[in-house]
Amino acid sequence: MPSPPAESTADGCAFCAILAGKLPANLVHEDDQVIAFMDLRQAVPGHVLVVPRRHVETLFDLDEDTAAQLMRIAVRIARAADVAFAPDGLNLWQSNREAGGQEVPHVHLHVQPRMAGDGLLRIYREGAPTPTPFALLDRMAADLRVALASTQTSP
Repeated sequence: MPSPPAESTADGCAFCAILAGKLPANLVHEDDQVIAFMDLRQAVPGHVLVVPRRHVETLFDLDEDTAAQLMRIAVRIARAADVAFAPDGLNLWQSNREAGGQEVPHVHLHVQPRMAGDGLLRIYREGAPTPTPFALLDRMAADLRVALASTQTSP
């Protein structure tokens, strides 16, 4: 079934072009809030992108209902990938802004079935980091609690 147009689009956004039917995609799932399709650049076999229909650049701007649906569908696709590809593991990957590694300015989740030794996504640069002093963790948690209390629940 063809995808309805995106609720709003951004010029030059590849995902909005897919949603508008201007670029092809191998759909895995679609509903009124999100679509999921095979990543054109398969970092690992079975790599799927889960994308909101509404153009939202980063996770910071995503409303909670769409965020919940994005995660629900990612979990369903992860379970399906577990059956279809029998991976040794699986990653959900989400990046924001250039420093976070975001390449397409439209929020999305990567669902990546993983095989042992596939070499994808090394988590730490040089081994596991040393534990952070508890007092510093306590200060960071306090800062986050203050920011959380003042943050809107849904943009």
